[in-house]
Amino acid sequence: MEYIIYCDESVSNGEYYTDFFGGVLVRNTDYDSIKAVIDAKKAELNLKGEIKWVKVTGNYLDKYKQVVDLFFSLLKENRLKVRIMFRETAQTPTDLSPEKIHNRYSILYYQFVKHAFGLTYHDGPKPVFLRLYFDEIPYPLDQRDAFKSHIFSLQKNSHFRKAGIKIRMDDVVEINSGKHSIQQCMDIVLGSISFMLNKKNEEIPAGATERGHRTIAKEQLFFHILEQIKDCNNIELFDISNTTPLAVPKDFWSMPYRHWKFTTPEFRNDNKK
Repeated sequence: MEYIIYCDESVSNGEYYTDFFGGVLVRNTDYDSIKAVIDAKKAELNLKGEIKWVKVTGNYLDKYKQVVDLFFSLLKENRLKVRIMFRETAQTPTDLSPEKIHNRYSILYYQFVKHAFGLTYHDGPKPVFLRLYFDEIPYPLDQRDAFKSHIFSLQKNSHFRKAGIKIRMDDVVEINSGKHSIQQCMDIVLGSISFMLNKKNEEIPAGATERGHRTIAKEQLFFHILEQIKDCNNIELFDISNTTPLAVPKDFWSMPYRHWKFTTPEFRNDNKK
């Protein structure tokens, strides 16, 4: 058994919330059928090339809603799991050494993969291998190799070992997101959350007196996504700005969709931010 996790990040300098990381998990046994059904929907809607949050417009809003509906139907069937992590910009860590600042991306991704999906509570057979697909690691070649080694070392974690989770070095790879429709769907969801948490829906272009059509379309798509989140989690309210509550530890793994507001052990509240 293998779990494939597509990973992406967005907005490293948000005014209100920052350091957004997103992931979507799919079993290798479901991968081909899920990719085929999403690719078929894109073809049906004449969505050629890569779909992503930055391309959302009023003209394409209905088509993007249909893709989102399909994507979340797969979450409801327990064939996909989505996790999103972010920080509150005002909570400035106080224990950042120059080395930690330099390796910030690597450290946060390590924490995301380690904790966000609740992998140690997985209910699959043992051992299970992780295949981790990252979109354009923003490091020079030597640092990219160090990043991959850092992620690879997760399998040495005692909880991962007990849960039978293994990682092969060759399975920590960079991908071209334009060739991976599952990743593209996750990009749309991640983009919508960072858009709304940073109040981009309220922005009015310079020289204008009201919001632009694209901003309004993105806001509408966000609210459509929010309804899908609430439906797949079977809840009436979902607070996008906080860690999703859970009833039992197993929920870390079993819930279709979760948020994690990452907070460092030591931080100060910077009211200017």
